[in-house]
Amino acid sequence: MSALKELLTRWQGDPAFTANVTRWERLPAQAGAYAGFPVSLKPQLQEALRRRGIERLYSHQAAAVEAASRGENLVVVTPTASGKTLCYNIPVINGYLEERDSRALYLFPTKALSQDQVAELKALAGGMKIDLRTQTYDGDTAPGLRQAIRRSGHIVVTNPDMLHTGILPHHTKWVKLFQNLKFVVIDEMHQYRGVFGSHVANVIRRLKRICRFYGAAPLFILCSATIANPAELAGALIEEPVTLIERSGAPRAEKHFIFYNPPVVDRELGIRRSALLETRRLARELYHRKVQTIVFTRSRLGVELLLTYLQQEWKERPGQDSGIRGYRGGYLPRERRSIEAGLREGTVRTVVSTNALELGIDIGELEACLMNGYPGTIASTWQQAGRSGRRSGISLGILVANSAPLNQYIVNNPDYFFGRTPERALINPDNLIILTNHLRCAAFELPFNVTEPFGEAAVEGILEFLSDEGVLFREGDRYHWMEDAYPAEEISLRSAARENVVIIDTSESQRRVIGEVDRFSAPMLVHEEAIYIHGGRQYQVEKLDFAEKKAYVRRVEVNYFTDASLSVDLKVLDTLAGESGRIGRFWGEVRINALVSMFKKIRFNTHENLGHGPVNLPETEMHTTAFWISFPPERLGGLAPAEIEAGLTGLANLIPQIAALFVMSDPRDLRAVGQIKAPFTGAPTLYIYDNFPGGVGYSEQLFRIYREIFRAAAAAITGCRCSSGCPSCVGAAEKGEPNSKEYARKLLEVVLDEG
Repeated sequence: MSALKELLTRWQGDPAFTANVTRWERLPAQAGAYAGFPVSLKPQLQEALRRRGIERLYSHQAAAVEAASRGENLVVVTPTASGKTLCYNIPVINGYLEERDSRALYLFPTKALSQDQVAELKALAGGMKIDLRTQTYDGDTAPGLRQAIRRSGHIVVTNPDMLHTGILPHHTKWVKLFQNLKFVVIDEMHQYRGVFGSHVANVIRRLKRICRFYGAAPLFILCSATIANPAELAGALIEEPVTLIERSGAPRAEKHFIFYNPPVVDRELGIRRSALLETRRLARELYHRKVQTIVFTRSRLGVELLLTYLQQEWKERPGQDSGIRGYRGGYLPRERRSIEAGLREGTVRTVVSTNALELGIDIGELEACLMNGYPGTIASTWQQAGRSGRRSGISLGILVANSAPLNQYIVNNPDYFFGRTPERALINPDNLIILTNHLRCAAFELPFNVTEPFGEAAVEGILEFLSDEGVLFREGDRYHWMEDAYPAEEISLRSAARENVVIIDTSESQRRVIGEVDRFSAPMLVHEEAIYIHGGRQYQVEKLDFAEKKAYVRRVEVNYFTDASLSVDLKVLDTLAGESGRIGRFWGEVRINALVSMFKKIRFNTHENLGHGPVNLPETEMHTTAFWISFPPERLGGLAPAEIEAGLTGLANLIPQIAALFVMSDPRDLRAVGQIKAPFTGAPTLYIYDNFPGGVGYSEQLFRIYREIFRAAAAAITGCRCSSGCPSCVGAAEKGEPNSKEYARKLLEVVLDEG
């Protein structure tokens, strides 16, 4: 019996463990469905596949190859470790064998995934003794290699960021690629949602525009984890018809999936034992039984805290390697490659990661996956759990819920998770800020004709605006780039706004940049006296120069981390849709003024509050979109103003968390604020807004499906066992304040009342 199976048997017989389990799902092994090699495959490629032990294809692989041979754009949606890589590698290599000048462009959301896929491609092509030159082109590519890749690379593997800043603006150096581009592969498509997806859709518009200029019309092959609307998202990204392939033919090994809810330590206040500390305990148990494990956390800070905790017991053992590593954005490329290799070779026994390792990088035969907190979507949860058991006979996935309402709703309603179709992925490529930025980039790349299509949005007005601003110059029906600046470098695909704050370490005489945060997050994360953690090391922020977008930090060793508080003022600018009746329900444009006024110091391990301090920073202003509900006073049954305020505050804590379930957003992508007498409506009003400049479509979706969300919120409140509000539902009320749980429930009754 394997060590993992022994541990599962012990847990099943341990009442102290099973008392915290809300669902133990055993997913049985599943046989595969197979198909022979399609007739369109060249004999040389068939032989290469056989040499790698592939005598036949999974049914979905064969369907993908046949669709590509018919010239159809396609999207493949199957589980983790189902062999999606061959769905695009086979058509691309087969296309090269038919036409040796053909080129392909592979897009992956992370550098690590790009490196992994190049190794896979070279292994397959190497057995055929063909000159198929495959290279990664990203920020880590040596300068000496770049010219050779531009001139003669048959398959260029990159990421959307490098395509945006390093390839499209310099297309004249890539003539061979664009003239002969036959395939564009977009893997991990489900990652391209929200702001990031909206940017990537515009990058694809720019790519297709340059392809048209050089006379090419590439075929698109997209792959994704399971989401509710794969064909819709793929169509929105490439703005062309797609063929959907979603029935997996891959076999599946036995997997145990456990929902674990840490025990309540204060029933009246609804406070549970820390999910982070429970994850640490479970990870240690797996570690000591030599079960190779990946631990996912929701943030960089979570990675560093867990890594610190797990490595603490090894400080007394000099000269020994614990085999415990952290992995996240911000680590150096060589360090990340070393960790990936250690996982494959078994020298790394436990890795603590953000979702950077959620994607399909080959990290070997992991047996267990621990998720510290709900990953935010059903799709991501299955994707992370699928990182264990890729090859072994039995595997484990454990979701350790934290106290957040979203986590508690999922863990206490497991049928919602196991019985529901994953969420819809939303993008809004025509977001005014995002679209304008990419029109600037497109005009830099090629002069823009006034009648030229760029998606479905009417862009002539934007081009005229840019001309009035002196960015473009109009000559006849064409707009030409005027500025000296290079626009793509100023625009991050990961945020709607252009400005990022860089973090500079001043601990030594040679100052160095160690990271960056977006402008809107900076007041929360790198205000003066904040503790910023990077690579397990603590840094204190000595100065935040907001005007110059720089944060200066120095190394410290303290026993706490920091958490800042945000206050928000909201004003309605325009109503785009709405109706009045029992309640007022609206969707429109709003202005957000946000101010970080204080921060708390929280002790490591115990997470107790050690005190607080002020934050002296100016307000930040953001224009976005919001959904709001107003409550007519006559329907509130004589509730006092303080009671209404308590209810609104409770819903502002709860609704964004629950709404994130339905629109495939991160809970941080939505924010809410209540106004007891809103200037716009004159009544108590709850606003839920997209936490991005210009909005990305979440609030519009909420406007349509609000009843489903509010019903789920009511179920979360009813199912919570606290007496007057807690972190698991509406938030904890201060002593002497009205019962926020009771009044939030009454406001929900008003919304859901059919009368």
